[in-house]
Amino acid sequence: MDLQILTETATALVGKGRGILAIDESTPTCNKRFEARGIDATEDNRRAYRELLVAGEGLSEYVGGAILFDETIRQTAADGQALPDFMMSRGIVPGIKVDTGAKPLAGHAAELVTEGLDGLRDRLAEYYGLGARFAKWRAVITIANGTPTSACIEANAHALARYAALCQEAQIVPIVEPEVLMDGTHSIDSCYEITAKTLTSVFAQLENQGVALEGTILKPSMVISGAGDTDRAGVEQVAAQTLRCLRDNVPAGVSGVAFLSGGQSDSEATQHLNLMNQFDRNAPWPLTFSFGRALQREALETWRGNPEKVTEATAALLERARLNSLAARGQYRPESAQTA
Repeated sequence: MDLQILTETATALVGKGRGILAIDESTPTCNKRFEARGIDATEDNRRAYRELLVAGEGLSEYVGGAILFDETIRQTAADGQALPDFMMSRGIVPGIKVDTGAKPLAGHAAELVTEGLDGLRDRLAEYYGLGARFAKWRAVITIANGTPTSACIEANAHALARYAALCQEAQIVPIVEPEVLMDGTHSIDSCYEITAKTLTSVFAQLENQGVALEGTILKPSMVISGAGDTDRAGVEQVAAQTLRCLRDNVPAGVSGVAFLSGGQSDSEATQHLNLMNQFDRNAPWPLTFSFGRALQREALETWRGNPEKVTEATAALLERARLNSLAARGQYRPESAQTA
């Protein structure tokens, strides 16, 4: 493991107001979103869509890397370049999702554990050869009556740590993603408690597995009320509680904190990120974004499979990335938005 290279890669991903674009939806998920908009769910359309998302001129000013799905990293751009090479030529570091999804946790009804460790060492070596320089593994934690259990948190934390150690062995920066889901009616206080427990367990396991935090990026959910809570916390409370939870439970050595949007609206996710960077300008890590739908939504609605809309859709993605880059610096204002 060359820690200097890992640290340099992590800095390229999240330094200087840059964030990460998540376009790693599985084929069934991507097809479902296409079908909802009348787009033919074909491999070529998936390739064309992912390409337009990373093709914007100047995108690398706002986005350091993009997480790809297995199908995508093997595809070629319209000009014949391998898609990872196409991205690198535009200053975007290619990444790859490597988990195989969340499956039922034995003995714990309604709880999930993420799988994919079997054969991961060989898959990482292949992905490195295809151009990937960072990876992502997502764990899912659900808040409900009696859940999550300690068994669920610890099982997912252990898997995240083993994945991260294998990534660093392969010279790939691990993105560690413990997502506490917004689904449910829980309060922001319940979310804080579970998020703190999850982060504590994750970092204990990372230490046990010898993972170098300087070459690691954390992708957490924000501390936020459940989507079904009748008295949801406001933007300022979410930002303040998230910051407090990170300060109390995330070591200073981590290269960066790149939040997932987790079902928030585009503007809500941007506002929360912006306030965090305004509230705490001396955080030990960059506070930035690794959004999927919150970056893609307008671009997908604009494109809808129409080749004549590619330029407009690319501009929409570029604008959302610009706004979130401003938020990662604490400089976002509602008037910052422009018509794409």
